[in-house]
Amino acid sequence: MSSAVAAPAAFPDRPVRGRLELGITMWAGRSVASHQFHEGALRVLRPHYLDGSGQVCYVVVNPGGAYLGADLFVIDVEVGDGAELLLTTQSATKIYRTPRSWAEQRMTIRLGEGARLELVPDQLIAYREARYRQVSHASLHPSSSLVMAEVITPGWSPDGASFAFRELGLRNQIHVETEGGSRLLVLDNLVIRPPLDDVTGVGFMEGFSHVGSLVVVDPRVDQALTDELDRITRDYGAHSGVSLTQSVGGTCGLVLRSLSNSTGELNGLLDACIGFLRGRWYGQEPLNLRKY
Repeated sequence: MSSAVAAPAAFPDRPVRGRLELGITMWAGRSVASHQFHEGALRVLRPHYLDGSGQVCYVVVNPGGAYLGADLFVIDVEVGDGAELLLTTQSATKIYRTPRSWAEQRMTIRLGEGARLELVPDQLIAYREARYRQVSHASLHPSSSLVMAEVITPGWSPDGASFAFRELGLRNQIHVETEGGSRLLVLDNLVIRPPLDDVTGVGFMEGFSHVGSLVVVDPRVDQALTDELDRITRDYGAHSGVSLTQSVGGTCGLVLRSLSNSTGELNGLLDACIGFLRGRWYGQEPLNLRKY
């Protein structure tokens, strides 16, 4: 796999408010940035190494503080053969009113042979009259490892409405590059469209206000691991379920979804699951991403 990130595509439908490109390769036993580019309202802080594993941690920053109507943010991440990246955000992603058009984030991920990416952003907060789309396309080698976490919470509303945002759509499409070509492994499409009368009972998120998601793709994913993560979720008050994908090219995936009324509870649940994977697969400690 080449360490260079492909040239950015043009988006004639709307201006690009922020663009970030990050390419990671192995050098002298550590993962380092071989390509880094940013413009507009996206950038990364200097790299950190949280332990002696050689995994590099980058923090994405949006100096503008929020996503607004018609904003488009484009993120391109490539992790080369054997390299390991932990990517997080400096703070929560806030979606404010979008009267003209939805705000949107488009992310492209490419993982080489034996590459590893942990994508663990802070929560996504959607405020009153917000509309937001997030589309992630990932291309993986059968031996690579991907962990993606997400917590969605409704923002404060002056009238006290529980679901004041208009619509949230998050789509993850993950392909495995096999000898026979690119094959779809995971298509995870989450759409939250609150009813106009603010119904929060049975039939709409079962009365819960927050959603947590975890997507894991790795050749070590199997039914036994899915069952262990399911047992971890039972220590929390969230309503959770785990689904296992079919195997493609020798690798497999799982999707965990949790409903709760607490951002802290969902963060704790997902952190516990990610910490379990880090300990079992790499002998690493659970994440402690202090950002203050």
